Formats: sequence, C-alpha cells, structure tokens
Amino acid sequence: MRSTRGRLTFAEEEPRRGPRWIARGLILTLVALVGLGAWFGGRNLFDSVMGPRCQATAAGNTVDFDPEQMSNAATITALALKRGLPARAATIALATAIQESKLRNIRYGDRDSVGLFQQRPSQGWGTVEQILDPEYSTNKFYDALVKVDDWENGTITVVAQEVQRSAYPEAYADHEQEGRILASALAGHSPRGFACRLDDPEREADVAMIGRLLDNEYSLKPTAGDGTLSVTAPNDQIAWSVASWSVAKAIDTGITGVTIGDRQWTRSRDSDAWTWQEAESPAPARQVLLHLT
Repeated sequence: MRSTRGRLTFAEEEPRRGPRWIARGLILTLVALVGLGAWFGGRNLFDSVMGPRCQATAAGNTVDFDPEQMSNAATITALALKRGLPARAATIALATAIQESKLRNIRYGDRDSVGLFQQRPSQGWGTVEQILDPEYSTNKFYDALVKVDDWENGTITVVAQEVQRSAYPEAYADHEQEGRILASALAGHSPRGFACRLDDPEREADVAMIGRLLDNEYSLKPTAGDGTLSVTAPNDQIAWSVASWSVAKAIDTGITGVTIGDRQWTRSRDSDAWTWQEAESPAPARQVLLHLT
C-alpha cells in the first residue's frame, strides 16, 4: 500500500515500528528474567535463613547444610567411630563426599557414578543398589582409605585421590575445613557443636528405624522408656556423638528432642533450636535420651 492524503499506510509503518517493538520485547523479556532470578534468589535466601537447616561448629568456625546433607554426614562420621578410626578418617571422607556429591545420595554422575562418593559399579565398588545405601558406600570408602599408605598423615588431596582416582584431585582440599568442622562436631569432640532447626515431624517417630540405624552405625541398642529411647554410650565423647547424630537423623526418624547430661535440644523452627538449652530433667552420665513425642 502507498501513502494516502499524507497518512502512512500499514505497509509503510511496519519497517519503522518493527525495531521499536523488538527492542521493547527484549527489554520486557530481560525485566522478566531479572524478576524471575530475583524471585528464585530471594526464595533460596529465605530457605537458607528461615528454612530447615543444620549447623556444625568447632573451634569457633561454623558450617551449615540442609538436613538431608547433615543426615548423610552423620552416617559418615558414625561409621568411622564404629570402625575405631580417628576423626581424620571422617574428615577425609566428609571432604570427599562434599566434593563428589555435596553430601547428597544422588542417583547420577559421570558415566556410571552414583551415590555419596560417586562410586562406579563398573570399577568394582558394588551394584547400583548397594552403592546407593549410604552405610554400604561409606564402609567401602573406608575399606579403600585404610589401605592407602600413611593415610593418617598424608595430605587430603593425595589420600582422597588414592581412593577416588578423580580427574580433579586438587578439589578435595577445598573442603578440608568443612570436613574438619563436621567431623569434630558429629564425632563428639565439640560438645554442643551441632544443632538443627526443623519443622514439626509429619508422622510419629519411627522407633524401629532408630534402633536399626543405631545398631548399624554405632553397634548400640536403645532401651525403650515412656515416650523416649535411652542409649548408653561407652564414654562421654561417644555420648555427644550419639546426641549430635540423633539431631541430624531427626529429619528421617521423627525424633522431637535429645537430652544429654544437663543439656537438651528441642525440635523447633525457632532460634532456640540452634542451641542446647538447660534440660528440665538431666540424663544420667553417658546416657542419651531420645524424645519421641
């Protein structure tokens, strides 16, 4: 179409308006993307600040992970103690699992790698089903670790690489401090160094699961009481390890509180859940009381 009486027809307007509309569309798209990113960023920040979270503190340093990650960290640490290994073993295993899977029991990875330590069935670590069992995969890691010459004194990069054969061995060292803090708090070397802020449990505490996990990961058997389970530890350090482990496992088991000595952790989303409060009814020496209601 052509111009008529000084007015431009649609055919003549289109070339001029097109670039403007494209620019506006790009701007609107950019604004939408920025807004979406801000929403997700704000949600992640909210979850990290206000959502369920766990903290481990040792020597004045603190690390935090979500409850799922801390539950796996507790298993890794407990099995080191069960095997009579020093905290150094747990530090190496935790740093490795942080690097390999971010302490998540994932079902995917490079080639056929799966699980906390990204172990490969094709390399003889076990079946996929076995490796996806955190207790099995952790024990397989320790089986390989103790065969490394001078693993107790070697640098974490060298020792972890001997076990894992990673393409990026230097990355293990990046998580050594996190591993140390987690190992110290969860192994009982830093009493009151572990706590979680959690939602109320969705179901009743699973007594059978608690008993099975304590047996598998500590070789300890609880005694049932009135709304509690009592665990007797061989010494104060192991007692604090069991107490911290019980807090970490509360997300899985439904535990609502833990008492050790004159201190008690009570499940809550309040800030009080970050600390061990004074217990109304102290527990006997070397005993840990797990509250189920």
